[in-house]
Amino acid sequence: LKTHFEKEDLEGHRTLFIGVHVPLGGRKSHRRHRHRGHKHRKRDRERDSGLEDGRESPPFDTPSQRVQFILGTEDDDEEHIPHDLFTELDEICCREGEDAEWRETARWLKFEEDVEDGGERWSKPYVATLSLHSLFELRSCILNGTVLLDMRANSLEEIADMILDQQVGSGQLSEDVRHRVHEALLKQHHHQNQKKLSNRIPIVRSFADIGKKQSEPHSMDKNAGQIVSPQSAPACIENKNDVSRENSTVDFSKVDLHFMKKIPPGAEASNILVGELEFLDRAVVAFVRLSPAVLLSGLAEVPIPTRFLFILLGPLGKGQQYHEIGRSIATLMTDEVFHDVAYKAKDRNDLVSGIDEFLDQVTVLPPGEWDPTIRIEPPKNVPSQEKRKIPGVPNGTAAHGDPIPLGGHSGPELQRTGKFFGGLILDIKRKVPFFWSDFRDAFSLQCLASFLFLYCACMSPVITFGGLLGEATEGRISAIESLFGASMTGIAYSLFGGQPLTILGSTGPVLVFEKILFKFCKEYGLSYLSLRASIGLWTATLCIILVATDASSLVCYITRFTEEAFASLICIIFIYEALEKLFHLGETYPINMHNDLELLTQYSCSCVEPHNPSNKTLQYWNDHNISASDIPWGNLTVSECGTFHGEYVGRACGHHGPYVPDVLFWSVILFFSTVTLSSTLKQFKTSRYFPTKVRSIVSDFAVFLTIMSMVLIDYALGIPSPKLQVPNAFKPTRDDRGWFVSPLGPNPWWTILAAVIPALLCTILIFMDQQITAVIINRKEHKLKKGCGYHLDLLMVALMLGVCSIMGLPWFVAATVLSISHVNSLKLESECSAPGEQPKFLGIREQRVTGLMIFVLMGSSVFLTSILKFIPMPVLYGVFLYMGASSLKGIQLFDRIKLFWMPAKHQPDFIYLRHVPLRKVHLFTIIQLSCLVLLWIIKVSRAAIVFPMMVLALVFVRKLMDLFFTKRELSWLDDLMPESKKKKLEDAEKEEEQSMLAMEEEGTVQLPLEGHYRDDPSVINISDEMAKTAVWKTLLISSENAKDKESSFPSKSAESRREKKADSGKGLDRETCL
Repeated sequence: LKTHFEKEDLEGHRTLFIGVHVPLGGRKSHRRHRHRGHKHRKRDRERDSGLEDGRESPPFDTPSQRVQFILGTEDDDEEHIPHDLFTELDEICCREGEDAEWRETARWLKFEEDVEDGGERWSKPYVATLSLHSLFELRSCILNGTVLLDMRANSLEEIADMILDQQVGSGQLSEDVRHRVHEALLKQHHHQNQKKLSNRIPIVRSFADIGKKQSEPHSMDKNAGQIVSPQSAPACIENKNDVSRENSTVDFSKVDLHFMKKIPPGAEASNILVGELEFLDRAVVAFVRLSPAVLLSGLAEVPIPTRFLFILLGPLGKGQQYHEIGRSIATLMTDEVFHDVAYKAKDRNDLVSGIDEFLDQVTVLPPGEWDPTIRIEPPKNVPSQEKRKIPGVPNGTAAHGDPIPLGGHSGPELQRTGKFFGGLILDIKRKVPFFWSDFRDAFSLQCLASFLFLYCACMSPVITFGGLLGEATEGRISAIESLFGASMTGIAYSLFGGQPLTILGSTGPVLVFEKILFKFCKEYGLSYLSLRASIGLWTATLCIILVATDASSLVCYITRFTEEAFASLICIIFIYEALEKLFHLGETYPINMHNDLELLTQYSCSCVEPHNPSNKTLQYWNDHNISASDIPWGNLTVSECGTFHGEYVGRACGHHGPYVPDVLFWSVILFFSTVTLSSTLKQFKTSRYFPTKVRSIVSDFAVFLTIMSMVLIDYALGIPSPKLQVPNAFKPTRDDRGWFVSPLGPNPWWTILAAVIPALLCTILIFMDQQITAVIINRKEHKLKKGCGYHLDLLMVALMLGVCSIMGLPWFVAATVLSISHVNSLKLESECSAPGEQPKFLGIREQRVTGLMIFVLMGSSVFLTSILKFIPMPVLYGVFLYMGASSLKGIQLFDRIKLFWMPAKHQPDFIYLRHVPLRKVHLFTIIQLSCLVLLWIIKVSRAAIVFPMMVLALVFVRKLMDLFFTKRELSWLDDLMPESKKKKLEDAEKEEEQSMLAMEEEGTVQLPLEGHYRDDPSVINISDEMAKTAVWKTLLISSENAKDKESSFPSKSAESRREKKADSGKGLDRETCL
């Protein structure tokens, strides 16, 4: 097959697909584009003769292929590198008794904003809706107007001179109106932001007026600027508070600093100038690209350099038409693909191809079913436009289609090094360069908010865990030991851990293990703390061995399937325990469910001597030498009555004491108020009230503000709700133990060796809890930039576990929900976002200070008892429920569970639903949900000690799912599991054989045949099809009629006539590159 390509055609490109060049990121082209003198005139002639850069330009079937070719070029010249664009639409406006001026009527940073009727405010940003007719007219303007690419000019006056010289030289403009058009282009520009400042600062004059003598204004039609659009704002807006104009400039960075913050650094301006002039009998159209971009003071609303200008001036009566054409080109400049084409275009053909490609992608709204005056709200998420830049394969389908998601844990951190402590050494090398920045990056209010929130969130579970452990071990390890151990472990981990965003805490399986171990020691007469120290030291040793052998690389087998099941379980446990603790308050503060309102005067409750004391009561009295007759039962308090085993008698008494309805109901109010207020304040960032900075601060401090509010309300009402109890002395709970425990103690010597057996189970428990949480925190979705350190994390946990064992303190490992809450509280979003655009997620504020301060203050809590005693426990339970519920967001499992009850037509547009049959999605969900239920049953039963083993079993369950799902289906529903090296080689050989067979059957790679033959009839050329439409034919006739009038221009030179004649047979004409 003949392809029309020479070797030179491939210069500066990467891949050839059907005549389309695709760039790759690495290599740079060595071509340089210079735009001076005779070289450009030579290149223009070459292009007009069908050559591009001195070579025959390749043929293209569709505008999309040409656009992909244009975007495939690489220029060393920085002037052709695309920048962000701010686009402004100005329309010329005349008012009675005053000179004409350019008025800003709309602007685009991403979405359209219009000056509302009355000119006092901007509209809300909205998605621009364009008429197809205006796009056709814009295409005709580019096709037949003046196109000046890479113009070198320093002022608006120079730009106007070059444009008008070209217009006169090509016969599009007569010499007698040239001067008047020139003056119109140099009129003063008035921007919307000057309304607010008109009483304080002078109005900005146009760039041409600065330092120059003012020209006498020419008369213009007073109604020329009165243009009204049903879609957008009017072109001319009266300024009732106008002031005298002075020869002075304004520093725009001071005038509109708020809007300047929304413009990305390095952005450039695109100015659209349209309007009606009474002395014109045909339109003056010009598209200009400046090289380099020039700061034209006063032309744009913001002080950024101008790169593009589009000028459309025409006769009276078509103001609405010009306005819509201006909106069309402005909207095109905000389009991601056309924006890049405008920067890289070499000639008029490229711009027209860009418009055609845009037309090929637009969505048409039927006129009878849509009101054009309705403004479409900006979407929360805009789909990627990369597909439009990727070429198609020969059969017309997408070259790559939707990208198959890759596995979530395939980074260098999990590569097995094969060296002793090799992974740990790499982790240290990876984290050391960021060590000091981990402290510098913490200087932010967001970190303060995160610290205050998580301190309150961490305190309660640590103290609660200590209390439960104290009950299980008869006080050998209790609340003070839990506080001290959490503080010491957390500080060390925050300072030297591989992922300091992880928060350490206590876990349920550890508590179950402690209960079983204490019961075992009590039955066999062994010292609990000494045996526990031996087990802890063995566990630490085994964990260090795992670090030395790079065992953390096995984390790559933990896919989303296992992560979500584990994380969902922990979140559900948080929610369940928060509600359980709230219901448990009903036992402590009972309510009377059978009140008789008529007998309220007889309700009382008193403590009396038990009539039939139990053996336990008698034993207690004998042990403490208490005589029942000597106890003043009627004067005892509730706690004293419980201590002496008295009985409660009266209508106001429950089984465990007097009814206390107000405390229970007030606790319920505090609980749900905390949850509701925390959620509301967290979402305050997206509300419409108050400035952005205020909303952001309130959102960051949402949970802390909620806790403070609830504490103040509770204190003001004075209802005795249960409060946080913190130890007030720094000493061991029991006097018969110290801060250091001997691993042997009074136990036999063989217990040290036997301790390795339970230590194996503990090692699995610690490894799975730590690494699954670390995997969840280190997911690619969080966009972490400082890397992770699985080996270093495990080492720090192992070392501190050994230290806590020797000191008789609880063991701490990564806490899933607390860590997820920590990450969520440190999310970074773009501050520089276009009006109407949702802030982009940038990543996480990675630092060590929040975790460090949480555990430092936790260790100091013993000295803050006088403050912490005011925090009601129901408020902390509400925080637990909020953390558990908020951590469930983003877990795909729960999104898929909702699909069971949704009809197909109402299901969200999840990406995996496009590629995986719904029955397979449901099957995957059922398997994952079954595993979650099984984990829950084990977690709440006596078999909770084997919980880590069951989490490990999820990895094998996921491996078995390869039998029921294809690799592609699993790639969309889950992460792909690593394969063996041998299997990878076999798959690669198989794919290579299949591709070779396919090439042999076809004979060669398919390329477009001569005569523009297409294998796929669904692929059309939008340019060819457009030429067949009646709308385009009408515009073509109008253009030809306008050309006929050119012969009446007396200023037309013989050379311009010859040029016109030479160009008459071409589809594109009158192009100049300066």
